[in-house]
Amino acid sequence: MIYLDHAATSPLRPAAREAMAPFLDVRFGNPSGLYAIGRDAQEALDEARAAVAACLGARPSEIIFTSGATESINTALFGISYALRRAGAGNHVITSAIEHHAAIHAAAFLEELGFDVTTVGCDASGRVSLAEIDRAIRPGTILVNVMLANNEVGTIQPIPEIVALAHQCGALVHCDAAQAVGKVPLDVGSWGVDLLSISAHKLYGPKGIGALYVTQRVRKAAIHPQIFGGGQESGLRSGTQNVPGIVGLGEACEIARVSMAEESWRISQLRDAFESGLRAVIPGIHVNGDLENRLPGNSSITFPEIEADALILNMPDVALSVGSACHSGAIEPSHVLTAIGLSRDLAHSTVRVGWGRFNVEDDVAAAVARVSEAYFRLA
Repeated sequence: MIYLDHAATSPLRPAAREAMAPFLDVRFGNPSGLYAIGRDAQEALDEARAAVAACLGARPSEIIFTSGATESINTALFGISYALRRAGAGNHVITSAIEHHAAIHAAAFLEELGFDVTTVGCDASGRVSLAEIDRAIRPGTILVNVMLANNEVGTIQPIPEIVALAHQCGALVHCDAAQAVGKVPLDVGSWGVDLLSISAHKLYGPKGIGALYVTQRVRKAAIHPQIFGGGQESGLRSGTQNVPGIVGLGEACEIARVSMAEESWRISQLRDAFESGLRAVIPGIHVNGDLENRLPGNSSITFPEIEADALILNMPDVALSVGSACHSGAIEPSHVLTAIGLSRDLAHSTVRVGWGRFNVEDDVAAAVARVSEAYFRLA
């Protein structure tokens, strides 16, 4: 099988698996324990926290471990909104039309809770409109939520510029970086972003673990925990920590930090060769997104007059997805693809291809052949 769905999930790095293994067995201690294996577990958490922080350009004290980006996003949106409204800072939240469903549905529930939510659009490349954000910001705006890189078309957003707009009126900024971490450099410190969410399984770590970056300033003044209990993770995320998962996340982040530049370039070359090969065989295809500023392994490709799900089902030995795998099985077209201007029919004719570190050059020709053969069977 040719695996081309790395935007949905990625295989576990062997090094991450090896790092995790002892904590599933002999090093099983609870990090809250004062005895030796408890202290050992706490030391492992500390090391992993430092590795995650280094990958994000953060300080270890600013990293909160969660079950994944979905939890991190919900904690950021609800935790900030509750706390700031309660403090009298305001009631207005801005989000974009192309966010992950975790943010889309969280924002909708914030509206049910009485928050005023403004959704800003994007251009045809998937770039969020800075002008719309600027117009939407007003006194009482407490949070601006924009993802770093889109999970369907791969477009990378101008986060520093968005932060500058938000901070002018005192609003905080949350950034979903689940797709971007380990693929493009992150530097939360220089960007000035206040909160940022990641998942381990998108960068060759284990499933069920992630992190939320929270600045010290925000942590002290403006975030309300969403899970209560023993006060772990500085009181912001109670529950005994998933030590094996956290160790795996830390290992994946450390490897990504060291190898990112070389790997991202190599993966982008595979993607570009694949797109060129497909265009040569099927001239009518269209590649969506910002082709000059997108994730290195991402291809969102529209095959006019062909149903994407039929195309995928005609390629049993190739793994790719229809739009977002996090929302597969939906009858409605992708909200991201319609936001960038695709019709319902074209959205239903679009597949997402995600190249990754375990793909090799031979996969390019093989994938072009499989996709084109399936296309012409259906055309």
